Amino acid sequence: MGEMKMVKFSEGDIILREGELNEEMYKIINGHAEIYVDYGTKQESLLKILGPQECFGEFGLLIHKPSIYTVVAYSEILLLKISEETFEEFIHNNHRVVADIMRNMANTMLTLRFQIGLLLDELESGRKPNDSTINNAKNLMRKYSIYSSIDEAVNKMKQ
Repeated sequence: MGEMKMVKFSEGDIILREGELNEEMYKIINGHAEIYVDYGTKQESLLKILGPQECFGEFGLLIHKPSIYTVVAYSEILLLKISEETFEEFIHNNHRVVADIMRNMANTMLTLRFQIGLLLDELESGRKPNDSTINNAKNLMRKYSIYSSIDEAVNKMKQ
């Protein structure tokens, strides 16, 4: 069985990058991290700032899909890096974090669903979608497909 490792990042370091596969989860021991979508683009949005005892990266660990967000060290940060091999031990020793992980995943799914609803409302209003709306739709479909098992259906819709 593998070992959980402590890793340190400096302020401004990218810990996870949107679109890249990362199969580890991280628990913040000390410091803070920012979660962004579309990091480094005109559409960049800060979703949340995480602090000590909070976790991120659970989707990559659990479903082996690319990250739908970028995580940047807000300050110097010390993280506990949890691999698939050490996840069961981590859960056994930190059973309270399971609810936090589930809550985070549920909130992410609700946020994506809400954004899709807003986009559909705009399209159904009869207004011609502009480039921004079309790009948002493509990004939402891509992100939603990462979290679901409907990759084939989404790909068919794109054609």
